[in-house]
Amino acid sequence: MDIDKRLKQAVKHTQILRSPKQKLSTFGTTNIYYYLLTEPVYSEMVSGLSETVIREGRVIAQKPRIVTPYYLTRLEGFSSDARRYFETLTKTYGPNAPGLFYTYKNEPKELNIVSESLLIVAGKINAEIERRKDPLTCIIKGEDELWDVSLMKFIFEMTRGSLEDNILQLGSRGLLDIDAAGIPAQARLGIEELFSKVSNGEIEPGELKGELDRWNLFEEYEDRFYAIFKKK
Repeated sequence: MDIDKRLKQAVKHTQILRSPKQKLSTFGTTNIYYYLLTEPVYSEMVSGLSETVIREGRVIAQKPRIVTPYYLTRLEGFSSDARRYFETLTKTYGPNAPGLFYTYKNEPKELNIVSESLLIVAGKINAEIERRKDPLTCIIKGEDELWDVSLMKFIFEMTRGSLEDNILQLGSRGLLDIDAAGIPAQARLGIEELFSKVSNGEIEPGELKGELDRWNLFEEYEDRFYAIFKKK
């Protein structure tokens, strides 16, 4: 089966069994804990086998940022298959798809295989989440070989579901306003934050340079950028 068919199959068979009770934060980082359940890839070859693979981890979504159609979302901790699926979303929904407003990082934690059916395992995990009253935990049923494609589908749907609230909150603070150069107010604030982080040694200058280049603003900030090196 070619990769496009495999991706479609993985997406088709992905189900969000439990969604987080909260949406993505507009002005802060959101940490979503996930349980991604799959039937092991070898289950079809073993008659009567009832096992479930449990993958646990975190998806970290940084606060949403205003973007142009040319601004690409950064994805950390995802396979090339997951990235390819994201590219298909961009083509389907256009360069302004909601996923482009966020920076994601996947941090896998644990992998366990238990001798119970997937639905039984999901029920037990769901009961435990209810007991903890955890608003930022989800349960996803996915495909074993392309499990992070299933995770990517969840992320995209989570982002799309949060988009309206995020835009309303950004707009209420004037962060969607565009200046004379066509740059959103939040983008300017983000650049100032990066200048501060570079000055404090928290990030490398190249990250700031990349952000300025994405907005075609390096020439405007060039003197400030090089002044950083004079201080060192």
